[in-house]
Amino acid sequence: MFDAAMFGSFDAIYGLVVALAIGLLIGIERERHKGEGDARGAAGVRTFILIAMGGAVAERLGGVGLAVGGAFVALAALAAYRRTRRTDPGLTTEVAMMVAFLLGALAMREIALAAGLGVAVAVVLASKTRLHRFTVHTLTEQEMHDGLLLIAAAAIVLPLLPDRSLDPWGVVNPHTLWMLVVIVMGIQSAGYVALRALGPSTGLALAGFAGGFVSSTATITAFGDRVRATPSLLHGCVSAALFSNVSTVLQLAAVIGALSPNLLRALALPLFAAGLAAVAAAALARRRAVYDGVGAEHVAPGRPFEPRHALSYVAIVAAILLLAAIVHERLGDAGLAAAAGVSGFADVHAAAASVAQLVAASRVSADAAAWPVLIAMIANSLSKFGMAWLRGGRGYALRVFPGLLAIVAAFAAAQWWR
Repeated sequence: MFDAAMFGSFDAIYGLVVALAIGLLIGIERERHKGEGDARGAAGVRTFILIAMGGAVAERLGGVGLAVGGAFVALAALAAYRRTRRTDPGLTTEVAMMVAFLLGALAMREIALAAGLGVAVAVVLASKTRLHRFTVHTLTEQEMHDGLLLIAAAAIVLPLLPDRSLDPWGVVNPHTLWMLVVIVMGIQSAGYVALRALGPSTGLALAGFAGGFVSSTATITAFGDRVRATPSLLHGCVSAALFSNVSTVLQLAAVIGALSPNLLRALALPLFAAGLAAVAAAALARRRAVYDGVGAEHVAPGRPFEPRHALSYVAIVAAILLLAAIVHERLGDAGLAAAAGVSGFADVHAAAASVAQLVAASRVSADAAAWPVLIAMIANSLSKFGMAWLRGGRGYALRVFPGLLAIVAAFAAAQWWR
């Protein structure tokens, strides 16, 4: 009869098994890169299994066991580095030895966390060639700079900002506004990464989708200019312009959800319907597109995101928040609808953000706020149609207009049916 008490609790046994698996996983990866002859690495699959198991046993023995075990692994790693530093000056294996020991100890306390980290470490070790190629040959200096800027905005600036309203109407919250900056830059970066990763074979459609995260109106305008320059790309540019509206709906949902989950729940069905209409319109236009070998590199953005666009967007949001709050205080729900319509000509996201913030501040109900969002969408669609006509001509505008109309109609129908 098996007696678990002989070996401790089941959790302890499970932790030991996870520690063994971590050592095996990391050890297999290191064994494959161990080399031959004098350049042969110091630690392979057996060594890493023993190190991880040693960490687990050391944790069970307490602080003294961890100190002794950790010191031994550190000295062993130092000795291994001194032996191989001339042929392999890197520290990857030596650091992996210490990480395996710590993960083995962690497995006795946080089994799921240790298992996840063990897999992550193995993936990082196995991705050496891809990571080096990406860092040296693929990642540009501008992309690295923007990536660090995004991390700093999210991890340094955002936690330091006060999470409270600074105005008499209770709508301008620095923490919330900066969160919008991070969201905008993050979404734009995701679109840019997709463009770089998938390459030129996706053509104008992906460029339009990525550009829509920056500004759908600007994207439609840009492709209107392209139609003027290359009339044969008319249907491809129409498809790209309509794909930018898919991004608009996605970003609209993200902005509303970040500011007011209650309003997002109220608009879930209309936004879903508008998104489906945008995808269908873009897909139908894409079927008629003729690309003639033009790839995405001709329209790819020069950097993952433009900080000035994100900051100016949030500045517009802050101004509209104050304007909408003042108008709503003076005129009620009718004033809110008018403010949303006016601001929607410039940016539907800013208009929706102002409405969402009012809902979050309990100054207007989610049901009452849904209609001003529709008014902002109508105004923004009219703005897009006007820019398409001015920059791309009558043929371009008339082909974009049915898609814009379908998106607004789907949103309105779902809102009315709801």
